[in-house]
Amino acid sequence: MALASTSATAVLKNPFLGARRALANAAVGAAAKPVTRRVVVVAAAVGKKSWIPAFKSDAEFIDPSWLDGSLPGDFGFDPLGLGKDPAFLKWYREAELIHGRWAMAAVLGIFVGQAYSGVAWFEAGAQPGAVAPFSFGSLLGTQLLLMGWVESKRWVDFFNPDSQSVEWATPWSRTAENFSNSTGEQGYPGGKFFDPLGLGGDTKDGVYIPDADKLDRLKLAEIKHARLAMLAMLIFYFEAGQGKTPLGALGL
Repeated sequence: MALASTSATAVLKNPFLGARRALANAAVGAAAKPVTRRVVVVAAAVGKKSWIPAFKSDAEFIDPSWLDGSLPGDFGFDPLGLGKDPAFLKWYREAELIHGRWAMAAVLGIFVGQAYSGVAWFEAGAQPGAVAPFSFGSLLGTQLLLMGWVESKRWVDFFNPDSQSVEWATPWSRTAENFSNSTGEQGYPGGKFFDPLGLGGDTKDGVYIPDADKLDRLKLAEIKHARLAMLAMLIFYFEAGQGKTPLGALGL
C-alpha cells in the first residue's frame, strides 16, 4: 500500500506530466480571456507633383503650401502667389479653363481657316462684307449681344451653381435639366448637352452617369492641351506682328 502511494506521488511529480498540466491550464486561461488583435494599416502618402522634379525645397516659389495637388494639372507652379486665397484660386482655375478652351478652338480654326481659304487669320475680319452681307457694326453688336448673354449666365452660375439650369433661366429650352451640372464640379457640367459623345460618362435610361476615372483622365488631358494652346496663341500674336502666319512660319 505504501508502495502504491509512493508510486502515485512520483507519477504526479513527474516533470513531463507537470509540463502538460501547465500547458493545459495555460490553454484554458487563454480561452477564457479574449484575444485582442491590432491591425496597423500603413498608407503611403502621395507626394505632390512639382514643376521642377529634380529640385526639392520648402520655399514657396518651389513648393507653394496653398497648392495641394488636388486640381487637375496642379504641379505647384504659382510664382506670383495668385492662388493663396482659396476664392481667387477657384476663380483663376475657372479662368484658365475657359481661356484654354477658347485657345484650343482658336488654334484649330486658324490652321483650318487658312488652309481652306488661304486668308491669314489676322486679316479674316478686315472686310466682313466680302464673306457675309453684314456691316461691321451689325456683326459687332450681334457678337456682343450673344456672347454677353452667354458670359453673363456663366458668371452667375459660377457664384450660384446650378442657378441657370431652371426653366426661367433657359426659357427657350423645354429641357432645362440638360443644362444642369451632372458631375457636381465647377467647369465640368457633363450631361447629355455638354457631353453628347459620352466621353466622361454614360447615359442609362435617359440619365447621365459620370465616370470618375474617365473624368480625371480627361481633365488632365484637357488642361495640358489648353495650356499648350494658350502658349501657341501667344506665339501666333508675335508672328502676326511680323506679318507672318503659323503656316507661313512653317514654310507651308
